[in-house]
Amino acid sequence: MKKLGVVFSPLAIDDIEQTVDYHNQLQPGLGKRFTQQVQVSFAAIKRNPFFATVRYNNIRCTQVKKFPYLVHYHINEEQGLVTIIAVYSTHREP
Repeated sequence: MKKLGVVFSPLAIDDIEQTVDYHNQLQPGLGKRFTQQVQVSFAAIKRNPFFATVRYNNIRCTQVKKFPYLVHYHINEEQGLVTIIAVYSTHREP
């Protein structure tokens, strides 16, 4: 399998930053644990981006372990890129 590069949309970066701040307000250090779990999800996507099922419009989603969040991403094989689009909560209102 050809290795694909991974890029992050500005929305995904903003989602992560806001979520880390939110979790740190709930409990000091919780934002760091969230970041670690998101990085595990990103590593899984980088290893095999096709493991997650397509949810909508060719967007794949994978769960962030231990947190109610989904990483939404798109694969563009022609460009050799995986774009992380967003990291959304499955519980909070946007």
